[in-house]
Amino acid sequence: MDTRRQEDAAESRYFPAPWGRTLIIMSVFATLCCLGVSAALWLLLPGTQPFGPGFWLSMTPALLTVAAAPFVVRGYSVGPRGLRVRRLFWDTPVALQGLKEVRYQPGVLNGSLRLLANGGLYSFCGWFWNRRLGIYRGFMTDGRRAVVLRLPRRTVVVSPDDPLTFVAVMRQWVASEGR
Repeated sequence: MDTRRQEDAAESRYFPAPWGRTLIIMSVFATLCCLGVSAALWLLLPGTQPFGPGFWLSMTPALLTVAAAPFVVRGYSVGPRGLRVRRLFWDTPVALQGLKEVRYQPGVLNGSLRLLANGGLYSFCGWFWNRRLGIYRGFMTDGRRAVVLRLPRRTVVVSPDDPLTFVAVMRQWVASEGR
């Protein structure tokens, strides 16, 4: 690990992203449905010998669950370089330049529409819209822990395990950046 990454890791504050009840129920249901459909197609489709066309068609729903798993949100790191959303195998940076407002707002996601988003297969991630926030980018696992980050040209919503401490850390980050 290079020196800069070691310094960032030492100065970062990590917040896990626990799954809420809704995400647990939706993920279990969707996974069971996908696996059940794959099994049913495997049994019902003629010519499902390994690696034939029927095999790939029957495995498509099961592969969907495998494809969604790496995008799970494990947590969030706030450090010198801003916010990083921790995924299964990588981090997604969120630029915070010009951050105007950080607010804990449980229930703000109610009534949201998915524009281009995963709405419950291991996370709630992507682009959403609702009347209160307009278009926003979500990296969430539990709507009851929603923290809204208002930036000059966009809104981001995350769901850390301790929303009030996360808000305090984000406000401290803004103050230290001189904004």
